[in-house]
Amino acid sequence: MLLVSLISYVDRNTLAILAPVILRDTHLNAEQYGFIISCFSISYMFGNPLWGRALDRWGVRRGMSAAVGIWSVAAVAHTLANGFWSFGAARAVLGAGEGATFPGGLRTVTQTLPPSKRGRGLALAYSGGSLGAMITPFIVTPIALRFGWHGAFLVTGSFGFAWLVLWFFVGRGVDRRTEYTTAKLPWRHPALWSYIAAYALGAMPLGMILYDASLYLHARFGWSQATLGKVLWIPPLGWEVGYFVWGSLVDRLGPRFRELMLACMILSLPLAFLHSLPSGALVLGEMFLAMFALAGFVVLAVAYVTRVFPPDHAGLLSGIGAGSWSAVVALISPWFGHLFDQKDYETAFRVAALFPVVGYALWLWGHAKVPPAQRAIR
Repeated sequence: MLLVSLISYVDRNTLAILAPVILRDTHLNAEQYGFIISCFSISYMFGNPLWGRALDRWGVRRGMSAAVGIWSVAAVAHTLANGFWSFGAARAVLGAGEGATFPGGLRTVTQTLPPSKRGRGLALAYSGGSLGAMITPFIVTPIALRFGWHGAFLVTGSFGFAWLVLWFFVGRGVDRRTEYTTAKLPWRHPALWSYIAAYALGAMPLGMILYDASLYLHARFGWSQATLGKVLWIPPLGWEVGYFVWGSLVDRLGPRFRELMLACMILSLPLAFLHSLPSGALVLGEMFLAMFALAGFVVLAVAYVTRVFPPDHAGLLSGIGAGSWSAVVALISPWFGHLFDQKDYETAFRVAALFPVVGYALWLWGHAKVPPAQRAIR
């Protein structure tokens, strides 16, 4: 699960890393790029809960095989894209397939690990995404410099097919202990909406940093594609570290979600002042800190909802969280792109920093409405 989430983020982040070169070659602007990101995010939004339900019913092995096959074809298809519509179509199919990534990870964690180890198990399964974002510059940049951006998409898209061969052997026993349910998720339960608020709004700036960092650093500091390839591993490293720190804390300290989420929110606030930092090194350091804090919203939100609801809905719950996050990213990305075209970076980062505050406040409000008998959570 770590490896497949890693591959999914290599595939989705290849466009982000190569965005300055691709936008130059295809004559696209940042706002159009934002809409292309939205094509991915919208299909990813729908794909997450659909794959989540499918994985709950069909099993992880069959479901993940189908999903990875679909998105690997879409990843390779980026080599044929040459404009707004073709990139948008390729991103939409990629997002639809990658919607299975985190539902598959959470489903595997809940059916193979006891509750006392699930925080760290979740961090391990999900951390492939941040690790993939971290290593993508090292993989993609030399390939693109040697063979062009088309060659980069061809190479990274092939990784999924290699994973399918591995999965054929190691995925055989993953569903043996699984019991599927036809019970419906209680959609009006306040804990569910608290979870959505924390995940979708609290973690939203992850998408902004992930997709727009290369454009911002290129525009503000004039860094070349080669230079970006050497430094864009730094922000996702904070994301990677954050998964394991917050996952370990929730396992060791117990369900102290109020205090832990408050810490995440406070650590994310300096993002509002990122554009005021005078050097590229400080900007990268702040992106590292922000992604570290925002990773906590993902881990804590998922750990919270899986303590309230039984594990037989794990795939769907993961899909709802990731899908709602993707919906927010889809709505806001074109507007961020417009601000970048206008060089109004200060407004973009200040607005982004508000999302974790709102996400934490709404989580707290909904959490207070959860009946005490249903939560051993403070």
